[in-house]
Amino acid sequence: MQIDVLNIKGQKTGRVVELPEDVFGAEPNDHVIYLAVKQYLSANRQGTHKVKTRAEVHGASRKLHKQKGTGGSRKGNIRNPLYKGGGTIFGPKPHGYSIKLNRKVKDLAKISALSYKAKENAILVVEDINLDSPKTKQIAEAMNALNVADKKSILVLGEYNDNVYLSTRNIPNVASTLLADMNTYDIVNADVIVLTENAAKIFSENEVATEA
Repeated sequence: MQIDVLNIKGQKTGRVVELPEDVFGAEPNDHVIYLAVKQYLSANRQGTHKVKTRAEVHGASRKLHKQKGTGGSRKGNIRNPLYKGGGTIFGPKPHGYSIKLNRKVKDLAKISALSYKAKENAILVVEDINLDSPKTKQIAEAMNALNVADKKSILVLGEYNDNVYLSTRNIPNVASTLLADMNTYDIVNADVIVLTENAAKIFSENEVATEA
């Protein structure tokens, strides 16, 4: 599929990039998208939740009263889970939530998510942005010119640029990432994907390398 390259003023530059159909025109697989998003969110969970069992709470270990003859129920020590301050039964313990996905599954999820964005016309290609220093205002004006300022957008770079990263950090609804670091959750979570021209050409180069 061909997409026009826009400049930072939102105008066509006269150049186009060819994005591979097997990435941006594939049949989406909803289930693998779900699995990839689930893996990403699960990996972000700390899993440090912890409660004390009756072996860990403070309290004497003596039996409160004799077993029989009191007319009341049988009781152990004060750390019994039925008492206030007692231990918790089957409470949470620290553990990891991360799940494993095969590389092919994660790649298919990313392709499926990009295909959805392409069908929704939610992919833009903008000329490479080069800044001598962090300039939040300039990036904000560019996003406004591209008509994505009021949408949750992600600016995808082909190469890391510290000035661009710092410039987008304080803009609401805008985030920047490297093409190599972009994951399925980033794609699904964004309303618009803004590819720099350099990042878009990487897709085409990879396609040529694959065919070769």
